[in-house]
Amino acid sequence: MARDHGEAIGRTIGCRRCGRKRGMIRRHGLRLCRQCFRHVAPEIGFKKLS
Repeated sequence: MARDHGEAIGRTIGCRRCGRKRGMIRRHGLRLCRQCFRHVAPEIGFKKLS
């Protein structure tokens, strides 16, 4: 169904910072891999709880 509407399935878009396609965090429109997210999380307002 996704292919009918022009949307791709799977890991087509990589991290917007480094281009890596694995370990993506796409929630809230972040589009960062987990390594880049750990690096920039404090700058964008995320806090480590434990």
